[in-house]
Amino acid sequence: MRRSLKFLLRPTTRQAAALASCLEEHRQLYNAALEHRRTAYAKAGVSIRYGDQSAELKHIRGDDPDGQGRWSFSSQQATLRRLDKAFRAFFDRVKAGRTPGFPRFKGRGRFDTVEWPKDGDGCRWDSQPGHPTATFVRLQGVGHVRVHRHRPVKGRVKTISVKREGSRWYVILSCDEVPAEPLPATGAVAGIDLGVASLVTTSDGTHVANPRHLAATADRLATAQRDLARTKRGSTRRRKAVARVAALHATVRRQRLDHAHKTALALVRDYDMIVHEDLRIANMTRSASGTIEAPGRNVAAKSGLNRSILDAGWGVFLTVLAYKAESAGRELIAVEPRNTSRTCAECGHVAKENRVTQAAFACTACGHAAHADVNAAVNILRAGLALREAAQAA
Repeated sequence: MRRSLKFLLRPTTRQAAALASCLEEHRQLYNAALEHRRTAYAKAGVSIRYGDQSAELKHIRGDDPDGQGRWSFSSQQATLRRLDKAFRAFFDRVKAGRTPGFPRFKGRGRFDTVEWPKDGDGCRWDSQPGHPTATFVRLQGVGHVRVHRHRPVKGRVKTISVKREGSRWYVILSCDEVPAEPLPATGAVAGIDLGVASLVTTSDGTHVANPRHLAATADRLATAQRDLARTKRGSTRRRKAVARVAALHATVRRQRLDHAHKTALALVRDYDMIVHEDLRIANMTRSASGTIEAPGRNVAAKSGLNRSILDAGWGVFLTVLAYKAESAGRELIAVEPRNTSRTCAECGHVAKENRVTQAAFACTACGHAAHADVNAAVNILRAGLALREAAQAA
């Protein structure tokens, strides 16, 4: 199996400056390649491909030895492939009839990652294996950068990426052939219902609290954003204000990810099979504002619900749960979410009126009463068991 591992970098002042230069040069390369494609098509009707731009890299590096020529040729090819991927996604959306969204130029705050496609080609993980206490990664043009390796790296390192998050730098390893770590069977199965009041509710009645990390930081974030709004563009004060806002958001993101890891690990340890709803979170959090001709209704309420859903981090949690279940040898099943919260787990009666309040469920047909999220989790588990039986019969 493949896994990605993320470690904090500890660069020196000079290395941090070199990393920033590397990121900026790759951003400029991306923007120049995008301008090349746009101009060629607008002036001559010619479509430029990745192969054409990759072939020009040799001349670009030769003409700019102190700039583009300092960095790894392979990492620059990866940046050009990134642009090519953006164009392919654009044309796929056009063919599918969706809003296309033409690839855009990257501002300084919109380009934060450089990738080296192969370990050993312009980069080297664990570049000083004989060092008794520390781990280093070597990057062409930067040097041997110390890594805070908080866990062992298993499998074969395939690609190496460096990412800037605020004032911090991280190295991200994509590893192939990572061995699975199966857990002993427990004989237990569970359906889980994701919510806002409780992040996870299991079919056996367990509730996992939603920490609401963004809500807890809302006051400090609002203050930081007001300070940012008062600053002048291009000023030192504005750069510091932007850094404060970014640091607060990064803290919330790390807290949310940490909670997702702990919750998913507890579920994987306790259950052999876990069933969840196949949620379309992007659709669920779509704005209700509508258009001038057809304005939306209950916009403020829908906006608050969207913010709560995104703060809960359902997408992050399901992603973490998926790879932890795969590594532990657990079975993970996604089922259709329609009517799971309106169906009685006892008699199967489906009605909107069954959901009395956010937390209370009372069947209008048989009188069954339960916590609404527990009732939904039981329905989710039942649907997952039916899917598994159908798959085994086929």
